[in-house]
Amino acid sequence: MSQTGVLLLDAEALYREFLRGVQQLLNPHQGNCHLVGITSGGAWLAQRLHQDLGIAGAPGIISSAMHRDDYKRRGLAAGSGQTQLTFDVNHTHIILLDDVLQTGRTIRAVINELFDYGRPASVQLAVLVDRGGRELPLQPDYAAARIALAPTQLLALARSETGVFSFHVEA
Repeated sequence: MSQTGVLLLDAEALYREFLRGVQQLLNPHQGNCHLVGITSGGAWLAQRLHQDLGIAGAPGIISSAMHRDDYKRRGLAAGSGQTQLTFDVNHTHIILLDDVLQTGRTIRAVINELFDYGRPASVQLAVLVDRGGRELPLQPDYAAARIALAPTQLLALARSETGVFSFHVEA
């Protein structure tokens, strides 16, 4: 993944691996499971998974904005989106989807948001990249890749107008 200090991550190849992993998580719960993407990268993943897996309807989208522990400092981030869950959360198996997992604080906030809508039967987490650096005891049920980056570096998923994924690293 790394060569002479340059991060080489093929987001499309990781997405194909992610697709296989999410299929495995879906199999035991078919018919009573919903994909829920965390804004914005996780929502992009959920939309594409719905299309690639032939799942009818729109995926759920969930925002961490209202439950973040740094809400007063950050406020509502531009593009944070609103939660859109068009199904009854109660007794449903949920697969939360996110692009990059680091500290776990977004996941904690999203789980709080999810429980505002009801009590799911189970919640699993699938991430495209787990970069470590956890501050909370949260782990993904599936990660397409695990990488190490300096805490000061930001790894972000990008999506082109044609829907192709790529990664950007910022110092």
